[in-house]
Amino acid sequence: QVQLVESGGGLVQPGGSLRLSCAASGSIFSIYAMGWYRQAPGKQRELVAKITNGGSTNYADSVKGRFTISRENAKNTVYLQMNSLKGEDTAVYYCNAATLVIVEYDYWGQGTQVTVAS
Repeated sequence: QVQLVESGGGLVQPGGSLRLSCAASGSIFSIYAMGWYRQAPGKQRELVAKITNGGSTNYADSVKGRFTISRENAKNTVYLQMNSLKGEDTAVYYCNAATLVIVEYDYWGQGTQVTVAS
């Protein structure tokens, strides 16, 4: 089992910045990648950014150049630095841990609301 605790969401004006954090605990040895997904009202959950244990990253086209995903291994924590925020970034952001122990399994955080509005 892996537990994920997110923090850092909130209300920000367009053009502003926020940093999300996701701390993992439990069977962290099984994690091979962590990422952030988001879900806006009436839309499907979508990948925002992902980082592997080897440090490889990938981003949704809509956030490239504005968002940066990073990890602090000593704290088992992944961050999402979000800059130049836009109204369309408003969503619930979920932390994800992709694990592999014989079979693959995804764990999810509880979600944190990010609202971009003036």
